[in-house]
Amino acid sequence: MVPPTLSIFERWTEFEPPLSIVWRGEDNESLYEEARVNRVFNCQRPKRYPRGIVSAKTESDIVKAVKLAIDQKCSVSVRAGGHSWPVWSIRNDTILLDLGDVSEISFDDDTGVVSASPSTTGQELSDYLHTRGRIFPVGHCPDVGIGGYLLCGGMGWNSNIPSGIDDGLEIAVIGSYPSGFDECCITVALFAVGHDEESVREVLHRADESHPDGAAVRSVCDDTNFNEQFHYKREAYPEEHRYCADNSFLNDNSDVASVLKSAFSTLPTRKSLALYNSMVPTSRRDLPPMALSVQSDHYFALYGIWEDEDDDARNQAWVSEIMKQVGQHSVGAYTGEFDFQTRQSRFWGDEQKKKLKDIRKKWDPTGVFCGYLGLESDQ
Repeated sequence: MVPPTLSIFERWTEFEPPLSIVWRGEDNESLYEEARVNRVFNCQRPKRYPRGIVSAKTESDIVKAVKLAIDQKCSVSVRAGGHSWPVWSIRNDTILLDLGDVSEISFDDDTGVVSASPSTTGQELSDYLHTRGRIFPVGHCPDVGIGGYLLCGGMGWNSNIPSGIDDGLEIAVIGSYPSGFDECCITVALFAVGHDEESVREVLHRADESHPDGAAVRSVCDDTNFNEQFHYKREAYPEEHRYCADNSFLNDNSDVASVLKSAFSTLPTRKSLALYNSMVPTSRRDLPPMALSVQSDHYFALYGIWEDEDDDARNQAWVSEIMKQVGQHSVGAYTGEFDFQTRQSRFWGDEQKKKLKDIRKKWDPTGVFCGYLGLESDQ
């Protein structure tokens, strides 16, 4: 393959360090493949191949990479670094802009605003703010970059406790194979938040008194912190594994236990997960003006997790079959846990969808940046 003509690009970089770029078909094949899947979490790597891959280190590199794509008459895909189950950043015949080496974070004491580059992980941002006596509801998994996390709507810690002045109780139900158990277990976790420790403990004790008998493990009012919860999440979503994920917001009147029974009781592997979150009270309130606009009282997600490529079909079929059953009760889905290529769902309200399109048309009228993978005809 002949290297692309870089006449305009060469003039841009005449007096600057050259852009770090790996071209398909020109550079070493192993070097290209390493750059193509660099920091891709899901080991199910798609057979899509960018024209060139830019590893940006500065804001200037980002600008040059975009101008290069315009000169080459191709699109730009962006990788901030996260889980991205369908691997959105890998697109055919694009300039893949990898932001992993752009590392900036600062805090303005006067405004209380933190600024961070897209590849900053939730763990890094949380640790940085902790030293300054501040907190931000980052994503549940510590290794997810804030770029994609925030663009997908930012459903993270305390996402269903929307106001800093509200007390609240976050409810999560997990279907999994915990360490030391040979059968699938259902874990119910309650996280209480409030300004008064005594009232928070009272809420948890009342909940504890109401649980059914026969619990294999039981604890109440245990103290925790972000680092401990990050550790649990890192273990729950292991690296170097293959993933197939999907999700749904269920109708408010759904019989949740019946609808989700199969999902929680038929996990295909010991590492697979089913997850339920009550979204009350956020679901009962008007959301601020943003693209994330579909919500309900019940959020459900499932993850097929495995290691052997030979098990791809079995795990993917399990996810597909569960979602066919759940889909009858669905009002929409969350973009951050979804593959637009596999099935249709509702992600935005009509007004929000139009606004999103208008914003893209205003700032990127020629479509330099890739849109949602699987929704190209609608963009």
